Amino acid sequence: MTTLSLVLSLVLTQGYAPQRQGLDPLEAEKEARVMRLGKQLRCAVCQGVSIADSPASMARAQLDKVRELVAEGKSDDEIYTYFIERYGEWVLLEPTKGGLNAVLWVGPLALLGLGLLVIVLQSKRTPVSPAVPAPVEPAPAPTADDALLAQVRADLEK
Repeated sequence: MTTLSLVLSLVLTQGYAPQRQGLDPLEAEKEARVMRLGKQLRCAVCQGVSIADSPASMARAQLDKVRELVAEGKSDDEIYTYFIERYGEWVLLEPTKGGLNAVLWVGPLALLGLGLLVIVLQSKRTPVSPAVPAPVEPAPAPTADDALLAQVRADLEK
């Protein structure tokens, strides 16, 4: 049992991933297109990596599916649609710029513009005035405590 565990752990730590599922490579131009499309699709296992860069067996199967669809003559949009229908729009590494995603693309720019507008309007509304000196308060009238304080100071100086 421990030998089996040791072998499994060694295999898993070596980054083992099965090879392609038997699809023959396409011509160089189509294979380059497969790789370009694969760089735009997210691996469901690695999540931050494209299926072209991922060593996961699921990513390899997805890349083989892209290869198959390219061999069938499908367009890029048809291939993206195929994967979006199965995995949702999440599968795209770069989300589309239409629909609700437009808010995500335009929102930060709109907030930046709004902030700049507020700054410009505020700077025009509040004029900069020269520094006005604080009014001078008259000195308070001397009191009995002042005379006592003067006497203590005089005694201390002696």
